[in-house]
Amino acid sequence: MAYADGRSRRVRPGTSLALILHAALLAPLWGGSEPALARNEPGAGPEKRAGRLIPLSLPITGRSTDGVVRAVRRALEQAQSEGKRPVLVFEFEVRANQDEFGRGSQFGPSYEVANFLSGEQLNQATTVAFLPQSIQGHAVLVALACDEIIMAPDAEIGNAGVDSRSITPPMHAAYKEIAGRRKTIPAEVALGLLDPAQEIWKVETEISREYATREGLEDLRKRRTVKIDEKPLFAAGQPGVLSGREARELDFVTYLADSRIEVAKALGLPPEDLQEDPSLSGDWRAVRIDIKGPVGSEMVNQAQRMIRDAVSRREINFICLWLDSAGGSPIDSVRMATFLADLDPSQVRSVAYIPNEARSDAALIALACDQVVMEAGSVLGGAGDGNFDADQLAGVRQTIREEIAPRTSRSWSLVAAMVDPELEVFRCTHPAGEIGFFSEEELQEQDDHQTWTKGKRITNPGKPFSVQGSEAIDFRLAEHLVESFSQFKQIYGLENDPDLLAPGWADFLITALASPGLAMFLLVIGFVALYAELQMPGIGLGGFVAIVCFLLFFWSRFLGGTAGWLEAMLFVAGVCFLLLEVFVLPGFGVFGLGGGLLVIVSLILASQTFVFPRNEYQFATFQRSLLMIAGVMVGTFVLAVFLNRWLPQASMFGGVMLAPPSDDEMEAISRRESLVDYDHELVGCRGITTTPLVPSGKAMIDNRLLDVIAESSEVIPRETEIEIVEVQGNRILVRSIDELTNG
Repeated sequence: MAYADGRSRRVRPGTSLALILHAALLAPLWGGSEPALARNEPGAGPEKRAGRLIPLSLPITGRSTDGVVRAVRRALEQAQSEGKRPVLVFEFEVRANQDEFGRGSQFGPSYEVANFLSGEQLNQATTVAFLPQSIQGHAVLVALACDEIIMAPDAEIGNAGVDSRSITPPMHAAYKEIAGRRKTIPAEVALGLLDPAQEIWKVETEISREYATREGLEDLRKRRTVKIDEKPLFAAGQPGVLSGREARELDFVTYLADSRIEVAKALGLPPEDLQEDPSLSGDWRAVRIDIKGPVGSEMVNQAQRMIRDAVSRREINFICLWLDSAGGSPIDSVRMATFLADLDPSQVRSVAYIPNEARSDAALIALACDQVVMEAGSVLGGAGDGNFDADQLAGVRQTIREEIAPRTSRSWSLVAAMVDPELEVFRCTHPAGEIGFFSEEELQEQDDHQTWTKGKRITNPGKPFSVQGSEAIDFRLAEHLVESFSQFKQIYGLENDPDLLAPGWADFLITALASPGLAMFLLVIGFVALYAELQMPGIGLGGFVAIVCFLLFFWSRFLGGTAGWLEAMLFVAGVCFLLLEVFVLPGFGVFGLGGGLLVIVSLILASQTFVFPRNEYQFATFQRSLLMIAGVMVGTFVLAVFLNRWLPQASMFGGVMLAPPSDDEMEAISRRESLVDYDHELVGCRGITTTPLVPSGKAMIDNRLLDVIAESSEVIPRETEIEIVEVQGNRILVRSIDELTNG
């Protein structure tokens, strides 16, 4: 049988000719060969349908029942208000750390859910069980209660009684009852899936294919001519288990699919219909975690620790990840993305909110969440602070393909293109009207890749892929577009602002201190205070203020992820070299220039996460760093001039900074200094240099420590014997004894 959309469904072997003719005669009344999902009353035309995805986390316990019932009823209300027939897809989710395919489902709650799904109140809906992974235990009973079953080819269903010490008659009755209501899987096969003691046979009669237990097979032989297989479908003493492929061949499974996108395609639904609807769950216990500024190891460790603690205490089931970052550390971003992808969506929902930007590797964190919400002007992906080498790109692509994209049902090519500037992604179309965004490699991975038509390239060579808010919706990278956080709360039914998970007041202080304006203020005050300290005798208020300002600047940058010990050591070394040049070495040479350069370099590096800019975003950041340094220099100069002119005359601060000498004082000082005249009798005296003469220095002569100058302007080492050759007022010219001897 062929459906109108090109899909086909196999007629079960053994179906009677009369039934086939009956279906053929009724086909015109049904509007051709359109599937049951799309049929309406005769003459009414195709029925509009609304797909809804409802995750069903295993194992099923008493807590599961209320959540499923509440989500189903809300989905029915929504579809009814839209005038559409609901198609409820129940995705059976096995927890990441559950290695035994969801064991532990309790029989009572499982029967309650199955009874509800197969009851009369859901007759106006189509229920679909989607099994992307193997399941066992009494969760199998819930799958039997759905109108259709879709499985991954390698997934298995069965061994339903694995958690029960004994299979009781009420269990038998429940499985037969539920299977009999939907007839998705025959009641006898359902018993075989439950009870390993049952022996189930596949039988072909002159009318149809049937399934029978050992006892039922004897009764069937008395009534009809039967043909049985050589081996039973389920042998006695072995758990009854069917793989997706086996169940499809037996026509128990309608379609084989590995992902939500494939399920949507099989059911003829838009892929966005099978995205989780936040309004179905409700009862949120929400928290907010901020990832702002450069992504770093400490930030990621802190966020993971807070989430893990809150989830382990079952305090939360909704995480709003407020992202405003240009990336910075690919390794740490991948760690955070993997952590978010491993969260059990049935226990906690993660939603990324992007008010401004999530660039470069920060985009991986956003796309690892269950859903992404953006404001209109915000940016997702593209060039940022993070730089990837070839090995990192290979590892990131593997993580995206194996962990992030399958979890979120997004195209892995689009996500990878946000960090890989060389990856080419194309807009592809399917004859059924579906649109996909694939690289050549991902296109070849599609089961029906021959039917896809590759269109224009949507990426630019040499540039990472990026989108803004409205574009992200079109590319299915974001689920919602909002104007403010208030609208975000309305979409998810949050009455109050989520509680902010943060270590404390320090985070707010770090954010404030890391702002460009306050950072410039700290640096200007620090340099001006250092300048004032140099004008004062001893160590006073200026030195204290300078040290505090510089400590606050580097502390905020260190915790903000842009500075480390290297930047701090370069700054300290630069300041020391400048002081050495001013107080110890005459002139302004290598130490002065080098020290000033070290200070500037340290401040620039402390304001960004990279050393050399490599993309447009980093060049823009580098320009902002240079502008900040220029502003600091101008501000320092202006305030220093102000201090020199007005501060010494202020009554309150007059003692803080020494006033420059007046003209009369300068004349008196010059007169006193001019009176210094060493006795000419010093000529010919000998002594020992106590410091190197370069060319000036000190020497011990006649038990007096005198300032002397080398006559030849050559460097005379320390502890060299010298002789005074000339005295000019207060200038004493000396020559080394070796030089006199050689001369």
